[in-house]
Parts: sequence; structure tokens; C-alpha cells
Amino acid sequence: MRDFAISDDPRVQAQLDRLGALSLPQGRIGLETIHALLDRLGNPERDLPPVFHVAGTNGKGSTCAYLRAMLEAQGLRVHAATKPHLVRYNERIRLAGTLIADDLLADLLAEVLDAGLDLAPSFFEVTTAATFLAFHRASADACVIEVGLGGRFDATNVLDGQAACGIASLGIDHEAFLLAPEGGVPADPMQRIAFEKAGIARPGVPLVTQEYRPDVTRTIIDHAMKVGAKTAIRGLDWSAEIGPRIAYADRHGALDLPLPALAGQHQADNAALAVAMLRHQTRVRVTPEAMAEGIQAALWPARLQLLGDGPLTSLAPGRDVWLDGGHNADAGLAIARHFAEAPPFHLITGMLSSKDPSAIVAPLRGRLLSLSVVPAPGHDAHSPEQIAAHADRPVQAFADVSSALKALPRGGDVLIAGSLYLAGEVLRLNAEIPD
Repeated sequence: MRDFAISDDPRVQAQLDRLGALSLPQGRIGLETIHALLDRLGNPERDLPPVFHVAGTNGKGSTCAYLRAMLEAQGLRVHAATKPHLVRYNERIRLAGTLIADDLLADLLAEVLDAGLDLAPSFFEVTTAATFLAFHRASADACVIEVGLGGRFDATNVLDGQAACGIASLGIDHEAFLLAPEGGVPADPMQRIAFEKAGIARPGVPLVTQEYRPDVTRTIIDHAMKVGAKTAIRGLDWSAEIGPRIAYADRHGALDLPLPALAGQHQADNAALAVAMLRHQTRVRVTPEAMAEGIQAALWPARLQLLGDGPLTSLAPGRDVWLDGGHNADAGLAIARHFAEAPPFHLITGMLSSKDPSAIVAPLRGRLLSLSVVPAPGHDAHSPEQIAAHADRPVQAFADVSSALKALPRGGDVLIAGSLYLAGEVLRLNAEIPD
């Protein structure tokens, strides 16, 4: 099913079938429908535990993972809403540390879908409403909520009074939506992206960000000032030097923190943003010790993940097989930085046709032993010829990842990257289902 995991539970599958029939109505952009839907459900979004709300192009999901891990290391019960799912739709809703159960998920989706029959809500609006309903009804000490697309018009942007809002790394992605022509918005693409992400800012709520180009930072500050948010900008209000450890500092003092277990320097940056969000809010207390524990405990599948032994990796014995769902230019650069000192390796990639075909392969020129192109499961994908135009290696096309792995020449580790949909299929095939 396009975009949706198949469930073994028939009651969940019945609701996923209903979700699969939904799409964003042509030309409708705004928050009116999600507001109307939530109003019919009693406005559960108005009565949630303290919310940590995170937007960004890359790194927002990882930042959410660090926030959840740090809060849980403090002994707190945490609801978490992240997206997209990789294998099971249940991954989108985590209640007090556990993925939502099938029976409850089926009931919530049915309740929301029934309530909004005449509103023609989108998949994302139904998912968001069901998430807020679940978070409202189940006891917890905090909520971590990832923005889906953009910020200003994302379905989660009905929240008010968050404990803290955060903006992770920024880059160009989802251009058709986020860069659509509109009056009264910045013309520069990166400033426009920042403007869209800053749409989650709220009066009196800390808006904590990474460090960006000066004009991009100015865009965020200007919007925050208009709505009365309190900014905390990396490089201005807090700092984090990444070395053998994370040297973090803000007005509250300095912290010496460990590097994450997750691979890549960008993960240390994401962890630092999570620390800054916790340090610039007053609703939930988290000690430096819990922050350090959470940084090392955080898990986030399909982000430079070294796959374990399983049915898929057994097809490439004696090799490390890495998985990354990155699919834009910033993600490609982060992957290239991680493998900069590693021996050359094999790349297996599949990318949606809506993405930049150069994003992953161009930064890896000179680093590849071979380049294999596979479909992005259930989606229109770039052809091998389109990807080859940006590569410095001959391209081989395969029907699936298993075939590509079996055909690899001897020697060298493997990276599978280019799509979260491809990543979800890889995890399913290797029996590493996120839980």
C-alpha cells in the first residue's frame, strides 16, 4: 500500500485502508480542517503534558530521539510522535515509551475518521488528531512531537504553550510545497525554508535553534519577535563544540557531555540541540546526568545504522552493511563526512522521483567501489540513468536490494541509502522491526 505499512491486525488494516484513500485535497493548504477535526474531538491538543515541538529539514527526528531518551533517563514517562514510519504505522505514536497497541490504534483511527467524514481530512490530519487524542487520554510527564512537513502549515501546528520549540538543521527539501509562490514571504529559498519552520513559534515559548547563515538566522529572529517567542540561537545564546566529547555552554553554565552512540558528527549536533531545548525551558527538570545518559542511550533507526545479523545481511557475508534514509543534499553531505576516512565501499540506492537524484551520489564521488540502483518500494523512483548522470561509477540496475547484495563484487562494506521507504523495506527484510 502506497505510503502505509500493512498490518497483521485486521482491525488496524481496515483503518489503514481508509487512510490510504485520503490525500491532501488539491489546492487546500491551511490549518482550518485540523482545527475543525480537533474541535469535534474535544480539542485534546489543549490538554497535553508539557510538549517539546521540533521542526527542521534534517535532524528533527534524531533530536526527538535524544529528547525522549534524556527525559526517560530522568525517570519520566514520555509520549512521542515521530514520522514517517519505517515498517509499521504504529511507530508514529509512542505512549509512555511503548509503541501504540493495535487494538487502541484501530479504535482511535476509527474514532477520528468517523468524526471527520464530511471534512475530507488528509492522512496527516487524521494521524495528528489520533496522536493528540492518544496523548490526551494516556498519562505521561512530557510529550515529544516531531513536525511533519515545514511548520507553518503542518498539522501539528495547532499547539500552544509548548515547553520548548526547536529547529534542527535547515536545507532545501520538499520544494514544491515549501517554496510554492506566495506573497509576503521571503524570496530567498533558505530564508523561506527558515520562515516556514519558524511557524511553530509561540508567544513566550523558547524557540531553540541551530546555527545558520546570518540572513537565515535573522529571518527566524524576526518571526519570533513578531509572535513574542523567546529565541535561543546556537552561536548567540548557546554553544556546543564537538570533539572527543560535547563541550556545551549557555547562560546556565558549561556541561561536559559524551558523544552519542549514533554514528556521525551531525548526531552530536542534534544531541546538543536537544540539550539546549531542555536547558532553555522551565516546565520539566532534567539533570546533566540524565542528559548524558540519554545521549548515549538514544536510538534512531535508519540513520547511519549498522545493520545486525539477519536474512538480508546474510546475503553479504563478511561485510558491514549500513543503512541511511537520507534523501536530500544535506543528508548526502553528512553521509560523506561520516565515510570520509573509511575505505571505499559499495552504494545501493533508490530515490523518489521527487528528490534530487544527485543528493546522495554526488558527495560520494571517488569513494565508491560500485553503484547499484533499486526501486523505491511503492513509489515512483529515479531511473538508473538519472542517477548515473551525477555519479563517477558505472551504474547497475536491480529489481530489489536482495538482488543487488547478492551481485556485489568481492570486498568492501555496503551502504544502502536514498529513501526512508527503501530503508523501511530493508529493516523489514532483515527482521529489524523498530519497536
